[in-house]
Amino acid sequence: MNSPATDATVQKLMLAPLVDLNGKPQTLSYWRGKIIVVNFWATWCLPCREEIPALMKIHDKYVANGVEIVGIALDDVSKVRDFAAEMGIEYPLLIAGAEILDLSKPLGNRAGVLPFTVVLDRGGQMAYSHTGALTEAGFKLVLAPLL
Repeated sequence: MNSPATDATVQKLMLAPLVDLNGKPQTLSYWRGKIIVVNFWATWCLPCREEIPALMKIHDKYVANGVEIVGIALDDVSKVRDFAAEMGIEYPLLIAGAEILDLSKPLGNRAGVLPFTVVLDRGGQMAYSHTGALTEAGFKLVLAPLL
């Protein structure tokens, strides 16, 4: 069970002011009611880049089951847009400033590193967090009990 501090931090994350690749304001609350895999990453982060194909496969496999992958990039929007086009990323990508890492620390990213992943269940509760890259098999293990 999450602590009240974790619940408050998850709510801050859900309402954090982010922008999409077109500069339109967006928050994670848009996907409330779905299982949300929030992946903090950057184009300059090699482990992040290596993890993207697994995220793409998980998105394709589970989007029909109410799972949404949302990438939050700590990066320049034009670099993210170019990288997404090059890779063929179809899941939502949002842009954040470095302050988003401060928000990730109480969720388990104590060192403030990338990549970092948080999985929220359909009720908006934190179900899992992981520092470092995950494999496709790792994502499947995390998602299976939530489906």
